[in-house]
Formats: sequence, C-alpha cells, structure tokens
Amino acid sequence: MEEASKRKKRSKSEVDEAELLTVPEGWKEEPFTKADNIYGLLEESSFATLFPKYREAYLKECWPLVQSALKEHYITATLDLIEGSMTVSTTKKTFDPYAIIKARDVIKLLARSVPFEQAIRIFQDDVACDIIKIGSLVSNRDRFVKRRLRLLGPKGSTLKALELLTNCYIMVQGNTVSALGPYSGLKEVRKVVFDTLKNIHPIYNIKTLMIKRELAKDAELRTQNWERFLPKFKHKNLNKRKEPRKKRVKKEYTPFPPPQPESKVDLELATGEYFLREKDRKKNKLHEKKIKEAETAAKRKEERNKAFIPPKEKPVVKVKKAAEVKINVQVLKEKVKTAKKKKLGAPAAEEIAQKIAQKEKKKKK
Repeated sequence: MEEASKRKKRSKSEVDEAELLTVPEGWKEEPFTKADNIYGLLEESSFATLFPKYREAYLKECWPLVQSALKEHYITATLDLIEGSMTVSTTKKTFDPYAIIKARDVIKLLARSVPFEQAIRIFQDDVACDIIKIGSLVSNRDRFVKRRLRLLGPKGSTLKALELLTNCYIMVQGNTVSALGPYSGLKEVRKVVFDTLKNIHPIYNIKTLMIKRELAKDAELRTQNWERFLPKFKHKNLNKRKEPRKKRVKKEYTPFPPPQPESKVDLELATGEYFLREKDRKKNKLHEKKIKEAETAAKRKEERNKAFIPPKEKPVVKVKKAAEVKINVQVLKEKVKTAKKKKLGAPAAEEIAQKIAQKEKKKKK
C-alpha cells in the first residue's frame, strides 16, 4: 500500500514538472539536412492505408500534389483505386529516417477527410497529428451522435473555439477525430474529446483553456500552480428517479433481541389509572342499561294506549259459474246406433254379403 501511494505521488510530481517545462523564447530547432545523414538508409520501408469510397474523387485530383510534396523528401507514393489503398515508401536517396513516419501520417489524414493543404503541414518539425478513435466510447448509437454534434457546436462554433485555443486543426469524421498541431495542443484536444463523449460539455474545458492561456502570459504565474485559478465544476445528476424515495438507514447489528416493551395494562396498574378507568366503565354501563330499560317501557306504554284498529280483510273474489250447454238427446242416440253397427277394424256386413255372393257365382261358372 505504501509503495503504491509513493508511485502515485511520483507520477503526479512528474506530470506537474512536465507541464511547467517551457521552451525559451526565440529558440528554434535546426532542421535535419542531408549533411546530417550522408550515407542514407540501409533498408527500404513502406506503409499502406485504405481509404473509403467517397474519398476516391478527391484523392484522384490532389494525388499529383501529394507526389510532388513527398518527392522533396525522396519518398514515393502510389494510389491503387482498385484495392482502395495508398502506399508510401522510401528510396535510396532518402536521408531523413523520420520522413517515412511523417508520410504515413499524411496518407492517414487524407483517408480521414483532412484536406491536402492541412495534411502536408505534418512535415514541419513543430507539428504533429493525432487520430482519436471515438466509436467505442459510447455504446448507444443515438447518444453517440448527439455527443459528437455537441463537440461540433452550433454551426461549428465549439470546434472553432477549440482550434483557436489549442492552435490545432480538428476534423470530426465518422468514428474518428483527426487533430493536427503542436504537441501541447494535441494533448488538450484529446482530453476535450474524451470528456465530451463522457457527457461533460466542452464549454467547461474551453473556459479552463481560456484561463490557462491568460495565466501563461504572466511570467510570475507561469511557474506556479494554477489550481486556485481554475474553475471546479461539480457533476449534477438530474435524473432523480434513480434515487429511492425512502432511504433506509441500516441499524447496527446486535446478537441480542430487542427489549420487550411494557404493556399498557402494566403501566396503568403501576400508576393506578387502571382501577379508576374500570370504575368509570362500570358506571357508564349501568347508566346505559337504565336508559335502554326506560326506552323499552315507554314504547310498550305507547302501544297499549293506542286504540284497537281491526286488521284489513282481503275482498272475496266470486267464482263465475260455467255457462249451461243444452244437449240434444235424440242426436246422441242416433250416433250411438251408427257406432254399434260399425265394428272397429272390420268391414261392414253388407260388403261381406256382396263378396260371398260374387265368389259363389264364380264357382258356378
């Protein structure tokens, strides 16, 4: 634990010292010439990078300019439109070993939509580039697009402010942010880009950069710690739904059960209130009983004093007699006689006699 804390302290002190280091005014590094490396390079090295389809038309137009610019440093460049790639390689005349690295950065920047006029600045000694990958920083695509737009600002005003404060050219394209400028500016650009995608608005970083710029102008304050001058912004969690409405405070754990609370009866017995209340309750019961008896007696008296009223009888409903029907006796007698003559299921006597007579006639023949 002690070793880890010591390491942290060392790293902090190293960072602070690195920030305080400044280059003397008017000092400029001498350029690397052919006299510094007469014999050239031993091996040929090359780098290749792919470019998207939409950059093909622009690269066709500006490729002669790229070749002429790289020719000054004795580096060859080839554009393959079939594969969609750009390749840079050293020659026998190349004397600067770092020129191929600069040429690799040029084709990388051209592939990431940086114009040729800006990309060729990489060959200056005080200019470097940084291609920041931002695609994997935010999981949700809609949220990623919104935060990337926040980095640009309305009509590109936020990006322009960052460029002025850091002295860098910044290009936001797809899932990358390409920056081109001095090393100190690139460091600030990377910090702002990562903070923006972590949901920290770039305006806060722009404010701190403006204050640092003013402090750097003062010769006395340049070597001092600037933390007292820089603003401190607190992160506010606006989404209150995440917090519980009722926060439960955990009690300290004890193995013993809680003490049994005293019952109300025990407390009343101890104070003497129980007996007083019992007396009052009995008195109230007797009083209520007497009132009820008086009410029932009064009701009975009222019922007896009332005059006798006989109950109402229901009216008797008279049953109507059935209408008398006159019966004709002679007609009935005739019907009975005809019915006797006819036997149910058998033919009449006359029909039988006729059939017998017909059979006899047939036999005689």
